[in-house]
Amino acid sequence: MLLSRAGGEGGRRTTIIRQVVFLVLFLCVWALGSGTLRYSVPEEMESGSFVANVVKDLELDANRLSARKARVVSEGSRQHFQLNSNTGDLFIKEKIDREELCGQTDPCILHFEIILENPLQSYRAEVRVYDVNDHSPEFSENELLLKMPETTPPGSRFPLANAQDLDVGNNSLQSYAISSTDHFRVYTRHRNDGSKYAELVLETPLDREEQAEISFMLTAIDGGSPARSGIAQVRITVLDSNDNVPEFSQTLYRARVLENSEKDYVVLTISATDSDEGINGAISYSFSQKSKKNVNAFSVNPVNGEIRILRPLDFEETETYEIDVQATDGGGLSAHSKVLVAVVDVNDNAPEVKVTYLISPIPEDASPETVVALFNVRDRDSADNGRTICSIEDNLPFSAKPTSKNSYSLVTENTFDREKVSEYNITITARDLGTPSLSTEERIIVKISDINDNSPEFNQTSYTMYVQENNGPAVLIGTVNAFDSDSEQNAKVTYSLLPAEVDGLPLLSYISINSENGNVYALRSMDYEHIRGFQVTVRAADGGSPPLSSEVIIRVEIIDENDNAPFILYPLQNNSSPANDLVPRSAEAGYLVTKVVAVDGDSGQNSWLSYHLLKATDPGLFTVGSQNGEIRTTRLITDRDTMKQKLIVLVRDSGELPLSSSATLNIALVDGFSDLYMQLTDAAVEEEEHGTLTMYLIISLCLVSFGFFISIIVFITIKVYRRRHYGERYMSASGNCCGDSNFQNNLVDVTGNGTLSHSYRYEVCLTTGSGNSEFKFLRPIIPSLPPQHGIFLLSKLFRKLFLSPL
Repeated sequence: MLLSRAGGEGGRRTTIIRQVVFLVLFLCVWALGSGTLRYSVPEEMESGSFVANVVKDLELDANRLSARKARVVSEGSRQHFQLNSNTGDLFIKEKIDREELCGQTDPCILHFEIILENPLQSYRAEVRVYDVNDHSPEFSENELLLKMPETTPPGSRFPLANAQDLDVGNNSLQSYAISSTDHFRVYTRHRNDGSKYAELVLETPLDREEQAEISFMLTAIDGGSPARSGIAQVRITVLDSNDNVPEFSQTLYRARVLENSEKDYVVLTISATDSDEGINGAISYSFSQKSKKNVNAFSVNPVNGEIRILRPLDFEETETYEIDVQATDGGGLSAHSKVLVAVVDVNDNAPEVKVTYLISPIPEDASPETVVALFNVRDRDSADNGRTICSIEDNLPFSAKPTSKNSYSLVTENTFDREKVSEYNITITARDLGTPSLSTEERIIVKISDINDNSPEFNQTSYTMYVQENNGPAVLIGTVNAFDSDSEQNAKVTYSLLPAEVDGLPLLSYISINSENGNVYALRSMDYEHIRGFQVTVRAADGGSPPLSSEVIIRVEIIDENDNAPFILYPLQNNSSPANDLVPRSAEAGYLVTKVVAVDGDSGQNSWLSYHLLKATDPGLFTVGSQNGEIRTTRLITDRDTMKQKLIVLVRDSGELPLSSSATLNIALVDGFSDLYMQLTDAAVEEEEHGTLTMYLIISLCLVSFGFFISIIVFITIKVYRRRHYGERYMSASGNCCGDSNFQNNLVDVTGNGTLSHSYRYEVCLTTGSGNSEFKFLRPIIPSLPPQHGIFLLSKLFRKLFLSPL
C-alpha cells in the first residue's frame, strides 16, 4: 500500500512538471500571438511587483514617455496596475486575488489600456493572472451520513458530497481517497462542468449483525505542489433488509428557466416509485449534493418532488446548474438522479459606457479627425442582448468611431468657431440589440478654447469730436470703443494713435488716447484762428499672438470762441494822426463821407460786426450804417458847423460776450475840391493841430516862393489841358489811386457780401513818402468844376497864403 502511494505521488509530480512547462510555453506563445500586449503574473504578488516594460514591447521612445503622459486605464472600477511614466515599467498596484476577481473562470484575464498623448494613442493590453495553490479543498459538511441496507449488492455505487476548491487548473481538486476499509473503495468521477466528486463503491457485502456502522475518513486532494487536502468523516449505518429500491422516472432531468423568473417558480417536478409497501414504499426527495450554489438557488419539496427557485437567477453569474437529487424510501433505500437547469438570458443589463480619456478644451482651429475622447462600451448580457451600437447626436461636429472590440474614439469632423459655440454637451448613447432594447447615456462636455482669429471692431465707421478753443490741457473730448469677439487675452483691446503731423508739429503734441479705455484727450490749448480741425487715425489692437488690429479715423473739429476783437482796416489806427476826410459844405443830406472797414478773426456769429457812432463833435450831422459802416451826412451843412469834425465809431462783434474796437476819424468841412484849395485846407488843419509847425512852414514858404509861382502857372496849364480828359482820368484814378500800382485796389468789407457797396466808388491817394499813411483826399466821382470856379478858388487860395497876416 505504501509503495503504491509512493508511485502515485511520483506520477503526480511528473504530471505537474509537465503542466508547468506547458503553461510557460503557452503563455509565451499567447503573449506574442496578436497586436494586443499580453502578460502574465501569478496571483498573490505583493504591491509594487514588476510585471513588464511596455517601452520595449511597444517600441516607444523612453525619453518621450513622460512628456506624452503615459498612464494605465483599467476596464473595471479598480486599478490593479500602475505605470512608471519615466521608465515604462508596469507594476502591480495592489495585491491580486485571482479567486476574488474571477472565481472559477479560467483563464483569469485583466484588461486595460495604455494611453499616450501628443499624439493621442491607446494600446490594449491584458494580464493573465494564473493560479497558485493557496486554497485547500473543503467539504460542505464535516460528517457525511449514509444508510445502506444490508442487502445492498456489491458493486453498488454511492455518490458522496463533493469538496470545493477555489483554485483552478492543477491546483484544483484532483482526486479523493479514503482511509483503510474492507468494504468500500472510492473513485473520482467528473461532472459535465469539470468538477470532481467522490463515488463510493461497495466491495464486499454488508452484515448488520456483524457491523452495524462503518466509519472512515474521506480525503479530497488537489494537484498543487505541495498538494493541499481536506477531510470529512463518512458514517454509514447498515439498515435492515428492504427488498426494493426506489426508481426515478428519468435518469437525467433537463429544464430551462428565464433568469428573471420570480421566486418560488417551479422549475420541474422529479418523480420516483418504490414497489414496497408501507413505510418501505414511502418516498421522500432531497438533494444528495448540497453545494452552496445549488442550496441557495433551489429547493425541493420532499413530498411531491417540486424543485423551486429560492432567489432570482442571474445568467451572467451562472449559466447552468447541475443538481443531484435522491429519492429515499422509508426503509432507507435511495435512488439517485440528476437535474440540469439551463438559465436563459434575458436583456436585463443595460450597456455600460466608460470614458477612459477626454481632452477638453480643444482649440477652435483643431483639424478634422482630431481624437477628443476614448471610451469603452460593455454589456454583460449574451448574444444579441450583449451586442451594442454606439452613437452621438447628428447635429454635432463629432463622430464616434470604433477602434477595437467595444472600444471607440470620439473624433472631430470639421473646424470650430468658438465665437458661435464655446462648448459642446455631447451625449454618447450605447444601445444593445435585445428585445426590448436597453440603452445608456453618458454625457461629456467638450469646451472650445479661443484662438486669435477676430480683429477688434469699432462701434462706428468714423468719429467726429469737438473741442472748444482755448481749452485747458488734458480735456476729455471723446471716446472710441472697439469690441473683440475673442476671449481673455485675445479680446483685450489697446488703443494707440498712428504717427502724423498737424501744422508741422507731431500729432502726439495735440491729442493723446488712453490705451485702456479709448478716452481721447486734448493736450494743448487749441486756437481756432490758427487751426480749425484735423484728423487722426486710431488703431485698436488685441492681445493675441500675433496681435490683430483695425483702424478708424477721428475728425477733431475746433469750436470757435469769441476771443478776437474786431480789427479796423480803414481808417488805419496807429500812433500817427488819424486820417482826414473832406466833405464839401454843399453836400446834400445822405452824402457818403467815408466808410469804416473792419474784420474779425473769429467765425460765425462771433464775426458778425455792427457799427455804432460812439462820439461826434456834432452828433446830429453824421450817421453810421450799423451793418456796412458807411458814414453819411444826415442834413445839409451850414456855416455854423465847425470846419473840423471828429468822430469815434465803435465796431462790435455779435459774440455771447461781445468784443469791440473803436476808430477815430477827422472830417474837414471845405468849400470846394480844387487841389490847391485842398492842400491849403490841409495845411490850415495841420496848423491848427500842430501849432508848433507854424515857424517851419513860414521858412519853407519863403524858400519856395519863387518855385511856387512857376508851379501855379504849370498847374493852371495842366488843369486846362486835362479838363476835356477829366472823366477818363478819373476812371483810371478809381482803379489806380494816384497812379501808385503798389496800393491795394480793393478793401475788405464785412457787410455780409464781402466787398464795398457797388453804389459808390472812391478815389484814395496817400501822401508820397508818408510814414503814417495819411489820406490825401477821398472824393466821390462828380462832374468836373467849371473853369471859372477853378480860377476863383486859385485866387482865393493865393490871397489867403500871401496877403493874410501870419
